[in-house]
Amino acid sequence: MISEASLDRILAALEGAQVVTGAQRLDRPGWWLAPTVVEDVPATAELSSTELFGPVTILYRVRDLEAALELVNSSPYGLTSAIHTSSLHRAMRFVDAVEAGVVVVNAGTHGSEPHMGFGGVKQSGTGWREAGVEALDVYTEWKYVNLIADPEST
Repeated sequence: MISEASLDRILAALEGAQVVTGAQRLDRPGWWLAPTVVEDVPATAELSSTELFGPVTILYRVRDLEAALELVNSSPYGLTSAIHTSSLHRAMRFVDAVEAGVVVVNAGTHGSEPHMGFGGVKQSGTGWREAGVEALDVYTEWKYVNLIADPEST
């Protein structure tokens, strides 16, 4: 964690939660929190709608894809999202309906590809995307050259 205050804030937020694993300080220099998984947290609970900025995840059980989309889209945030499935139909339904700036199929939500614009929606968004390689255009003066060579005149 970035500071002891940040670690204490996350541990306080986890008080009373059904911890599957983690939720403890690690004995090493600095402010380390063990990777933490909690479950049985209502979607309306503060823990479900707070960005902790730490190694914490919540497991939810839902009846089907539509219920999963309803749960995901009820969040005030929408930076990244992911679905793990062998069904192309289910993946594309998720991609179409989820309210997030980045959607990943069958991988983690660690961020975007460096060449792609990156940003979120809802309270995760700023209204624009951080640019990928096109951000280099700000530092580049472009010149278009169209050269038609006449090899016989050399």
